[in-house]
Amino acid sequence: MAELPDARALPLDETTRAALAERGLEYRLIENERAAVMDEWSHAVRRGFAGPELSDAEIAEWREPMSWRRVTGVYDPSSPQAERPIATASSWVAPMTIPGGRLPSWAISTVTVAGTHRRRGVARALLEAELRDAHAAGVPAAGLTASEATIYGRYGFAPATRIAAWNVDCRRARWAGPEAPGRVQYLDREDAALLMGALHERTLAQRIGELPGWPRRWRGRLALAEDRNDAVRAVRYVDEAGEPRGVMAYLIEGDPEGDGGTLSIRYLVAEDDTALGALWRFAIEHDLVATATAPMRPVDEPLPWLLDDPRLAVSSVTDHGWLRILDVPAALEARGYAAPAALTLRVTDPLGYAEGTWRVEIAEGRATVAPTTGDPDVALSVIELSAAYLGGFPLAVLRAAGRVTGSAESVDALDAALRVPRAPFLSIVY
Repeated sequence: MAELPDARALPLDETTRAALAERGLEYRLIENERAAVMDEWSHAVRRGFAGPELSDAEIAEWREPMSWRRVTGVYDPSSPQAERPIATASSWVAPMTIPGGRLPSWAISTVTVAGTHRRRGVARALLEAELRDAHAAGVPAAGLTASEATIYGRYGFAPATRIAAWNVDCRRARWAGPEAPGRVQYLDREDAALLMGALHERTLAQRIGELPGWPRRWRGRLALAEDRNDAVRAVRYVDEAGEPRGVMAYLIEGDPEGDGGTLSIRYLVAEDDTALGALWRFAIEHDLVATATAPMRPVDEPLPWLLDDPRLAVSSVTDHGWLRILDVPAALEARGYAAPAALTLRVTDPLGYAEGTWRVEIAEGRATVAPTTGDPDVALSVIELSAAYLGGFPLAVLRAAGRVTGSAESVDALDAALRVPRAPFLSIVY
């Protein structure tokens, strides 16, 4: 993959600047080196997500990840807090794992609008600016994790990865998985944060839909950044040679000496199946624990098959990573495929970025895509294409919902080509 563009190098989007100026608002590109400006921006983000005021220590933690992002804010000069933005956004270009490689993705984060400025088109202006910026930078897709599911479809985003919240009744569960030859060891949280980052990078290629992380993300999982909590602990799994292969942050809540506590897994990353099983076993067999939970894990976690009674591992599934294709030929030619196909594909896009008709030829695991004026064999909008792109949502299901049209033969062929061996999974929030 070619060197990723630096989102910070782009000028401020003039279309959005002018649109917001007509409403008496100022759209600004924040200079990260001005700490006071960034501190007020960070407070605005926390307010937008309905959290308490940030402490000085928490503010300091925010500065590192924002130093390499493109940071924008919308200001209301008439506000008593004129120095604090009433809307925020940040973005950067990240390599997203896709079948057979990586795809540059315009990662959009920290999108907030103050409750005092709702229904004034501010969020729309910010999102449309981000998409224009991404397109101008030549980035073929944009992504985000959505706090609300009803917002982003209007901009062409679709859920592309899902997560499962797992719950295990530890008092009834009996381990049925293999014995791990290595050891589980307690680990200092600062060391655990470093190991999380290292293992996340080492395992990026294993999960379709995954993005690189950053230090504050791991420190947050270990309660070393925001929401500090000394009750959070960390363990690692080392193999027979003493090499770390997995790490887990967890917290025990409730009444361990009464009805039994709840062990909540805050983050778990494992380099192989042996490490994954060993860390899950540690959680399930922990003393004084009645329930083990993990709120953000793969939907195809092997956990039920590691217990003597698979019904004791219960999961609930929701969407997580959202994707928006901006350049159809670039996106389709970047990924690998599971089966051959040849068809004419029609994509509609109200914003125009992915609009067009293409001849798609898939052979030996790769695609060639060229514009055509032919009649489509498969027709869908950018939302359905974005949902199906990583292989997490089958075209056959989307066709059953009336979201994809075309001949059964062509839809089935493209569906088979897009298939992936494991469910896409994004392990972080951004």
